Amino acid sequence: MAYPISLEALKVIATIQQKGSFAAAAEALFKVPSALTYTVSKLEQELGVTVFDRSGHRAKLTAAGHLVLSEGQQLLDAAQRLTEKVKELESGWEPRLTIAVDTVLPCQPVLQTVARFCELQKPVNIQLLEEVLGGGWDALTTQRADLAVGLSGETAIGNYDVKPIANAEFVFAVAATHSLASAQEPIASDHVSQYPAIVVKDSSRTLPDRSSGLFAARQTVHVTSMAHKIAAQVSGVGVGFLPLHMIRQHLANGELVIKFTDIPRPPIPLYIAKRKDTQGKAAQWFYQQLSDVSWFTT
Repeated sequence: MAYPISLEALKVIATIQQKGSFAAAAEALFKVPSALTYTVSKLEQELGVTVFDRSGHRAKLTAAGHLVLSEGQQLLDAAQRLTEKVKELESGWEPRLTIAVDTVLPCQPVLQTVARFCELQKPVNIQLLEEVLGGGWDALTTQRADLAVGLSGETAIGNYDVKPIANAEFVFAVAATHSLASAQEPIASDHVSQYPAIVVKDSSRTLPDRSSGLFAARQTVHVTSMAHKIAAQVSGVGVGFLPLHMIRQHLANGELVIKFTDIPRPPIPLYIAKRKDTQGKAAQWFYQQLSDVSWFTT
């Protein structure tokens, strides 16, 4: 049985949508524009709908076109995964590996590990994702990532290989110019609550949002990474707990000062995990290498 919608047609539609015109898409696909026009026109004729509105400067998807592309993207993704699995079966090395790295970890050990892997000269493309709190688990669950490092909170069981890698120590730190810098210690929580709290927002897309180190505050300022949280607190925008290993230089040069409060903040265990069905050689290599990193002394 022949189907009017082919993977080639879906790829053409996706590229036109991304590039904005038939000419630009043709250049990206190494084809002549007339070939793309023929593919789209043939599909429109067989479906009895208009996929692109060509009346303006940019080719725009119609309502039917949006439906074709949104549903068809799943087929394109599935075809890509199948292609990669076939290549992996042949060589043992997966064509690409995606690693989710929690924002609480220093990036240098990850980059050094990637550099060592590149020296192996294996045909594997590496993608690094920055995640926050539950975002790493979410990336594994939704298969956005093959491996996640710096995970915290309750560990998942059953479908994952999980190892503890470190304990992250957090301290309450404020800018040296902040009014709390000269406050008598320990600072009471109701005193702390008078100031804005800088909070890193959970990057999870499907799992329930998590929070860490929260305390009562008159106002919260949400940022997307630990680096932004540190910058905000160095600037005196607000206050909060920061990972000690990431602010040592700020403490040494006097930009930040540690203050003791009556708000409890125990160290947080961190983990590395990969899906058990991720058996490619690159995933195994990174899982072992990143498990052995001395994260907070490197």
